[in-house]
Amino acid sequence: MKSDQLLNVVGYAGKLLIESGAEIYRVEETMVRLCHSFHEVQDAESFVTPTGIMLSITVDGKTSTKIMRVHSRGVDLNCIDRINALSRRASETAFSLEELNQQLQEIGRKERYSFGMTLLFSALSAGGFAIFFQGSMLEAGCAFFIGLIIKAITCFMEQRDLNNFFINAIGAAFAAMVALGLHKLLTNTDVDIMIISSIMLLVPGLAITNAIRDTVAGDYLSGVARACEAFLVAIAIAVGIGFILSIFMVQGGV
Repeated sequence: MKSDQLLNVVGYAGKLLIESGAEIYRVEETMVRLCHSFHEVQDAESFVTPTGIMLSITVDGKTSTKIMRVHSRGVDLNCIDRINALSRRASETAFSLEELNQQLQEIGRKERYSFGMTLLFSALSAGGFAIFFQGSMLEAGCAFFIGLIIKAITCFMEQRDLNNFFINAIGAAFAAMVALGLHKLLTNTDVDIMIISSIMLLVPGLAITNAIRDTVAGDYLSGVARACEAFLVAIAIAVGIGFILSIFMVQGGV
């Protein structure tokens, strides 16, 4: 077994986990477990942050190390579950390096949901939040429409690898702009409920949760990093909405 190949395969598993929104301790534990599933590995250590992976293994008394950079992060709980299940199966059943790599590649290539389904359920979520915030069915319908628009816009910008701060700021700005436009047409709607319901799609709920979990687990560096990421997303949302609201107020108010 070649150490560099094992490092590449296990590092790829860790990268998929981070990109899917996994907790740091889960990423480290999964990579170490995959390494120890090969009896040639005498020792394995990993150090992971939200933006990078450091993995080292010892084979035949020689230690090899690999460093990987992670540029994008999202949410894919199905991917996390499949890799976690694969690592546990590997601990019980001996996989060859080629078999492990093949299964990881299949997980990495698997498409989560179609674009249309993503838009539909994002819009349904926005409409559901409007009901949760005690809005009327009309406001829920408006929130549904706004959620459809901002999800399409954010997906379009994500495909072009734009900065996450600008994606959230522009998405929030469009949410406020469309909500204000609908309020002009439907004066009996509550513009606050429409805006709040639609921007819930942009709120970094997983980042906030993982920041707390990583901090409680003792991964203070990762916890602070994720908390800063969530804070910047919140600022981006506020900037986008505040910019549009200030323009409408200057032009005569909402």
